[in-house]
Amino acid sequence: MLARAGSAVALFALVALVSGATPPAPAARTPLPHVTLFGDSIATAIVDDDPARAILTNGLDVDFEVAPCRRIAQDSCYYNGVRPPTLLDVVKTLGAKLGPTVVVTLGYNEFEDQYAHNIDVALDTFKAAGVQKVLWLTLRAARHPYVTMNDALVAAAATHPSLIVVDWNLYSRSHPDWFQDDGIHLLDGGSKGMATLLRTTLAQLGIGAPAKKGKATPVTIATARLPDAKRSKPYAAKLAAKGGRSPYFWSLPRRLPAGLHLRSTGWVSGVPAGRPGTFAVTIRVRDARGSAATRHLSLRIRP
Repeated sequence: MLARAGSAVALFALVALVSGATPPAPAARTPLPHVTLFGDSIATAIVDDDPARAILTNGLDVDFEVAPCRRIAQDSCYYNGVRPPTLLDVVKTLGAKLGPTVVVTLGYNEFEDQYAHNIDVALDTFKAAGVQKVLWLTLRAARHPYVTMNDALVAAAATHPSLIVVDWNLYSRSHPDWFQDDGIHLLDGGSKGMATLLRTTLAQLGIGAPAKKGKATPVTIATARLPDAKRSKPYAAKLAAKGGRSPYFWSLPRRLPAGLHLRSTGWVSGVPAGRPGTFAVTIRVRDARGSAATRHLSLRIRP
């Protein structure tokens, strides 16, 4: 009985060999969306934290180009006696290996007066390399220069369509427990928080997540008029948007009257210092998907 069974198996194998039959090939797997992340010592917390890394890499092929002291264009600062390559150096080295989507969490080692220029240079470099989307995190505003630098980042979004500002400063504002004593470097909660913010934003952009059915409502500016301001008196007004996908990021194609400023969160504030009158104001908003809307308003400054 056993001999017969063995003969049957051998005969089946022989027939399969003669007929040329082969086992079906496994179905090809769809490659995961490729994302390149540039970071300094802040982002090393995600790389070194397995749960945080798992959150960000879920459904994505993430290339972590992270090094303490990294700068964008100027020579990086020293770390353990070595200067890491700059962002521009790494882009040049990667070449075609650079992902179509890039995440940047850099700036803490930058010079304040050169940050705006370096942002423009980096975005132009990404564009030349074929990058389609650049998600750039705002800086945790634990020091005053970072406020100005965040404004420069938001302003860059007005002239670079590929740039999507991810407001880490706003997202982390109510979580001081996420940070070390310097208010910048991440503890365990912070690494998971940043990873979650990035993964959620990427999913909202349709990167690494199935597209949702139904037509998306475009973002629009809901604010129809700005309240009057009074010269030399504190002023504050909150802009509003609707549709699209929050969070919203606000910018100005041109400056407000002297003494007034727009934050990326939509607050127009300051102390008007110029002459009284009615001024034309152009406001721009961009949502988390990268779609944008512009509206022309007027602002009256009374004596």
